[in-house]
Amino acid sequence: MAQSLSESIEKYMTTEEVAQRYRTAASTVRYWRHIGYIPGGVKRGRRVLYNPAALDAWDAEQAGGAAA
Repeated sequence: MAQSLSESIEKYMTTEEVAQRYRTAASTVRYWRHIGYIPGGVKRGRRVLYNPAALDAWDAEQAGGAAA
């Protein structure tokens, strides 16, 4: 069964949630996005939302694939 749009969007993380995940400031996450260091978020209005699955894959890549 396919997820509804609202269910799909619910899984996405805000900039603040990503900052908590990486134990850093939200401004650092915004900078990382600006320089292309982390997977780009999806802009919804004024908010930028990040796909946790893309961040998980990025984490595994950063760790040399050990965290897959």
